[in-house]
Parts: sequence; structure tokens; C-alpha cells
Amino acid sequence: MKARLINILLGITLFLLLTDCKDKKISFNNQVSFNKEENVPYGNHSRQVMDLYFPDKNLAKEREVFIIIHGGGWRAGDKSQLTFFTLSLMKKFPDHIFANINYRLASETDFALPNQIEDISNVMKFLEKRFHYTPQLILLGNSAGGHLSMLYAYQSDSLKKVKAVINIVGPADLSDSGFKNYQEYSFVERRLVNPDLSKRGISLIHLASPVYWIRKSSPPTLSYYGSGDRIIPSTQEKILDSMLTKNNVIHDSYQFSGGHLDWDKAPNDVFLIDKIKSFS
Repeated sequence: MKARLINILLGITLFLLLTDCKDKKISFNNQVSFNKEENVPYGNHSRQVMDLYFPDKNLAKEREVFIIIHGGGWRAGDKSQLTFFTLSLMKKFPDHIFANINYRLASETDFALPNQIEDISNVMKFLEKRFHYTPQLILLGNSAGGHLSMLYAYQSDSLKKVKAVINIVGPADLSDSGFKNYQEYSFVERRLVNPDLSKRGISLIHLASPVYWIRKSSPPTLSYYGSGDRIIPSTQEKILDSMLTKNNVIHDSYQFSGGHLDWDKAPNDVFLIDKIKSFS
């Protein structure tokens, strides 16, 4: 009952923060205040928009940036799912910039990759142009967003702009027999990767698996998996940890009590944010 009351009060607080459309600032107290810009376009597609939050003091200071990437099986979901969690993070990281993004979704006519990886890259280019410097980045995503965070950081970050990855219930090895029980796995096989990306000796499933691209230079990674998750099996956590350890990549991994969608429920969310604070 106490936890439910806390969640209700937090929800009311979030509602008050977000319902005043005229308010372009979010203030948590006299010391922590952010500018807010919603649905900022970073490309020409309707899905290429972000909610941008940045401290309203000392705007010329170079700051690290959280890029927040929602889940939804690569073909669904919206940045609004992570608005409350982003606000909670902002309280802990008052000197950071936050970009909570949408990205182009996969469908029976559009592949997830390379579009979704390109969208992360386009967000980075937008932020550099907007703030006039090249920030260090923390990629944070849940489920498909966790997968995209890892895949970009391990496979596509040739300039090493990513400082850290926060992977929340993200699939790391798409060839894992346990993950093949995922009810949408046939869609993953058919529509996750454009066949034009195929490379000799590498299957499309391996091409899209973050663990396949882990190297000694990969960024530090914090992972969070559910003990009762029926979508992402526990083998994913073990495979990921094993490959990070094998390559001497700094990493931490934690489990929460609950299923795939329970990571942002109390007390799991508070635990995670505290771990992100100490890890970053």
C-alpha cells in the first residue's frame, strides 16, 4: 500500500510538471532546473524527433549527454514511455543534457537496421551542431532500446564518442536458443536487418547481435535484467557478461525482482538510478 501511494504521488508530480505546455522549464528545487524542448526534429521523418532537456545555468559549459532509447520490439513504442524515468535521472544528474528520442520503426515494409542505428548517429550530429562541441555520450535504453544502445556502442562508434552504455533488459545475442522462444522472433529474422547489409561469413542475426562486436575497446556497460523476465532469458545476461569479461571491458550487471516491464517500478527504479550514478 505504501509503495502504491508513493507511485501515485510521483505520478501526480509528473503530471504537474508536464501539463503546463507554456512552461519551458522543469524545476525540481531552487538548485536544479532544466530547459525543456519537446518534439525537436533531428531529421525529416515524423519519427525523427526528441525531447531535449538541458540545464538552464552556465549554458556554455560542455556537458555529457544521456541519449535515452525506448523499447518496443523495434517496431513499436514511443519516447513518452521513458519520460518519467528521464525526469528521475535528471534529479540525480543535474549537470547533464538529456535527449529522449523516437526513431524510425521496423515494419513489413521497413527494416529496423540500419535505420535505427543511423537515427542514433543523426541524434549525435544534431547535438554537436546544437551545442557547438562534441559531447561524451551515455546511451541508455530498455529492451530493443537496450539492444540498440549496445549495438551502436560496440559496432558503430568508431570515433569513441560513447562513454558508457546502460543496458536495461536488452537482448545481446540474438542467436541464443533461449531468445529464439521470443514470440516475435520470426519478425526479428525477417525484418530486423536489411539483407543488403550482409557480409561474407557473418549471418544477419550475428550482424545484429551486440556480443558479436565486443572488443577490448568497447565502452563500460551496466546491465539490468529481471529475474522473472519471460521475454529476455537469463542466458542473455550470462552471455553478455562472459563476453565483456573475456575482453576486459569494465562492466556491472544486476538483477531486479520481476518481469520484463518491472525494471522502472519501485524499488527497482531507485536501485537502478543509484547504480547508474555510481557507475557513471
